[in-house]
Amino acid sequence: MTMLFVTYAGDTGTRFDRDYYTNTHLPLVLEAWGPHGLETAAAFFPASDGVGTIAVCVCRFQNEAAIRSAINSPQTERVMADVKHFTDAKPTQSRAVPL
Repeated sequence: MTMLFVTYAGDTGTRFDRDYYTNTHLPLVLEAWGPHGLETAAAFFPASDGVGTIAVCVCRFQNEAAIRSAINSPQTERVMADVKHFTDAKPTQSRAVPL
């Protein structure tokens, strides 16, 4: 299993529609990347004063090859085009593998 973390940073002026993200965007991600090895995707919203990380998506893939397959798939264009519907923040990706 390999994790892909997608984080969004901002401040009190950054638009982020949590409802759209959890009810529309995450199902789109699962539909687009599921056939490539995405097993789960979950959203987290850190408690803060509104500055820094405003949202984190944890995507669990079968392995690193599955992440590459998903990211390089034609469906990724649709996933990325949807970002403008819920935020002005730019998503940042990072990976983690179990020790």
